[in-house]
Amino acid sequence: MLNEFKAFIMRGNVMDLAVGVIIGGAFGKIVTSLVNDVLMPFIGVISGGVDFTSLRLKIGGTTTEPLYFAYGSFLQSVLDFLIIALIIFLMVRFMNRLKKPSPIDVATKNCPRCTMTIAKAATRCPHCTSELA
Repeated sequence: MLNEFKAFIMRGNVMDLAVGVIIGGAFGKIVTSLVNDVLMPFIGVISGGVDFTSLRLKIGGTTTEPLYFAYGSFLQSVLDFLIIALIIFLMVRFMNRLKKPSPIDVATKNCPRCTMTIAKAATRCPHCTSELA
């Protein structure tokens, strides 16, 4: 069992996953700091200084222990998520533009009928089945 566990741990994909999780955690801290420390102050100024986390609606309870529906915290989390997702999307898009096209990409063309990407040597489109010259 110990040998099987060692073989499992030493697989390339497990190590790649571990590195990805560690780098992802560090990158997450950078993006969170960018959102909280750089972007949110500007959004606060634009929105008139509204702090979303303080928005809540009293839905019951007693005068000494009121019960609140804290929708502001939810709105703040949704806004944080959308900003973080946008930043990650833009960074991935930027990194993809820096990559050189792979040989597979160079050996393809678009079908003149359905515009799907197909192999250059194809004589029939696998998507729309039209014959190609």
